[in-house]
Amino acid sequence: MQYKYIDIHSHLNLSPLLENAEALVVRMREKGIGTITVGTDLATSQKAIETAEQFPDIVVGATVGLHPNDNEEEVFDMEKYRELAQSPKVVAIGECGLDYFRLPAGEKAATVIGRQKELFKKHIELAVELKKPLMLHCRPSKGTMDAYEEALEILSEHQNLTCNFHFFVGDVSIAKKIVAQGWTVSFDGPITFARDYDEVIKFLPLESLMAETDAPFAAPLPYRGKTCEPWMVEEVVKKIAEIKGESLETVQKVLLENASRVFGL
Repeated sequence: MQYKYIDIHSHLNLSPLLENAEALVVRMREKGIGTITVGTDLATSQKAIETAEQFPDIVVGATVGLHPNDNEEEVFDMEKYRELAQSPKVVAIGECGLDYFRLPAGEKAATVIGRQKELFKKHIELAVELKKPLMLHCRPSKGTMDAYEEALEILSEHQNLTCNFHFFVGDVSIAKKIVAQGWTVSFDGPITFARDYDEVIKFLPLESLMAETDAPFAAPLPYRGKTCEPWMVEEVVKKIAEIKGESLETVQKVLLENASRVFGL
């Protein structure tokens, strides 16, 4: 299949997309859009692989990982994730990282941060072992870049990593550090209705950018308020082109090349 766009981060393994996958895939085929389905815990990682096996022309890859705070009850089992990652459908480890946006008060915050850092390090270890890129989730506390700064510090302890920072909300100073490592960031629907992202998108080279939806979350204009679907990634790419003053055709081409390079598609 010839793709016009690749949504590099969506959740066809989550409700309500999971229950409507067949109809959704038809719409994606009509529009020439592929996607990577991302795991957030052991069960959804398994489902991501199954979805990629069920719709191989549309779901171009899956990821396996435990989100830093979506499922705090699960104890990370390296061997089970290693086994899942042997699937040829798995193109990355994650989503994993650090999420400090809603930390508990007082001493509990240190406990949560400590757990997240240990979990993150285990994902990095697995990615290094299997030579797969990391799909990173970093969400800083309000008014800071703390989760990015600490994630970059942890990543700096390792060599030969490939990383993509999904749903990027970092500033230009963080973007500079990411670009210096040859890594990438991806943007979502909010760039179509919030101007907070313009400066960093203008700064970033096209070769450092990718587009995603994080569907079923964060639908772009003109679909804001509705359930997001991966084919809506077209609106994200259009906005990147507009902000950067580039033709849509140029941005389409480079972003497809970026997805292929980073995830081995």
